Amino acid sequence: MSNKSAIIDIGSNTIRLVIYEHYKKGRYKEIENVKAVARLRTFLDGDMKLAAEGIDKLMNILKGFMEVLDFHEIPNVRCVATATIRQAENKEEVLTIIKKETGMDIEILSEEQEAYYGFLAVISTTPADTALTIDIGGGSTEITYFENRKLIHSHSYPFGVVSLKQRFIQGDSITEEERSTLTDFLLSEFSRLPWLKNRRVPIIGVGGSARNIAQIDQQQKDYELSGVHQYVLSGTAISSILEQLFPLSYKEIEKVEGLSKDRADIILPAAEVFNQLFSYTDACYFMISRKGLRDGLVIEMANEESGVEMSRDSVIRRSLEELCHEFDINDLHSKQMKFLASTLTGSLSDLGYLDLTHEDFKMLQYSAALYYLGEYIDSDSSSQHTFYILANRPVNGFFHKERVMLACISSFKNKTALKQYMLPFLGWFTKEEMQKAREMGALLKLAYSLNATKRNIVQSIDIERNADRLDISVYCKGDFLAEQYQTEKQKRHLEKAIKTDLDINFSRID
Repeated sequence: MSNKSAIIDIGSNTIRLVIYEHYKKGRYKEIENVKAVARLRTFLDGDMKLAAEGIDKLMNILKGFMEVLDFHEIPNVRCVATATIRQAENKEEVLTIIKKETGMDIEILSEEQEAYYGFLAVISTTPADTALTIDIGGGSTEITYFENRKLIHSHSYPFGVVSLKQRFIQGDSITEEERSTLTDFLLSEFSRLPWLKNRRVPIIGVGGSARNIAQIDQQQKDYELSGVHQYVLSGTAISSILEQLFPLSYKEIEKVEGLSKDRADIILPAAEVFNQLFSYTDACYFMISRKGLRDGLVIEMANEESGVEMSRDSVIRRSLEELCHEFDINDLHSKQMKFLASTLTGSLSDLGYLDLTHEDFKMLQYSAALYYLGEYIDSDSSSQHTFYILANRPVNGFFHKERVMLACISSFKNKTALKQYMLPFLGWFTKEEMQKAREMGALLKLAYSLNATKRNIVQSIDIERNADRLDISVYCKGDFLAEQYQTEKQKRHLEKAIKTDLDINFSRID
């Protein structure tokens, strides 16, 4: 039985085939993502019928996708269509032709379904508990509002970046008059939703236009991290990008760093939508989600039996499980690291050597589960690989600053290496936060030494204050020679971090 499935998303601007590998109940990994720019919205004629040229273009793309599906031997394919096919007066004819030529059954998503799947993806992959979402496609725009990860309101507007361009922009750039008309139209449309005005919550942007705005912002800031998922922009940043693009022609916009060339002629209406919505709702910030409609669909499929837990902690936990699977981290070792970290932290906190908040402790536990995952690539340089992987790979549920902190603690080697890793991000952290990263990293390095052979032999730890030092008694089930050697070798990092000598004694209890 195949462990792969696929989603084909027939949008108004782009059509995508995404293939997923399911490696555990409710868990999946994207392994292929094939994109074709179709601009189907431009093939709707005056009678709102999809012209023969548009049908042929759709057919050719789907036939190409079929070859990819045949290669991967995927029996489970869900093919969905959104605004353009939904709005087409001849949609039944289109579906019949596609079925005859390709054998594919196309499911037309309702406006409510399209909004819901985007919402589901956002709450399953971002840290947002209460927010607005906006997914602006080629022919429709979905907006939702959720509180405590529960959907409260949703609406689908029958316009998107392609249709806005067709309606409001006539030349190869936008004029002042056209922009004013577009702005008036957007504000009028927003006013139809009484739950939007001055909502004062974050906005989560979904889709290619939001990603491109983030990429432009990152290029202009020489941003140190890769990826736009969970990247945060201010309203000022969005309006600044819009003002930079506004005077340019499409040819000039094509050259803007960070922007996909195929979006040069539609990025302006998209940016204006984001800009006006940010102002109208008095938003806190604008966050990007790389996960949208397709991810919502596969999340529903992957969890149709077990259901999806929606808390932020569960989002992070699932993401960490994916990392552990991807980098072959032994589950029992990961649990032992969390046990050792928790035991050491509890005792040192009680004795006044650590002052960690509840959120700090959770970060320590996350880092313990992933400590030195870079060993998967090379054991001799596991610290460097660990930091690079975690700093540059999206981790669902974490803001980018939190992701850097996770990378620093999980990769801790020594104070010098920590400073080197944090150097590009010095403006992100206070001195107190950097000291906590050092303390937690040094503690995990000691915990890692206590499980040097990955046999989970340490059963319990007692710590007592003795004058100007700490006496640590470690009780093991089995031979502890390797653990004792590594602990004595590495304990100096924690000693320096908490400014106290450690006297560590091992005992066998079996």
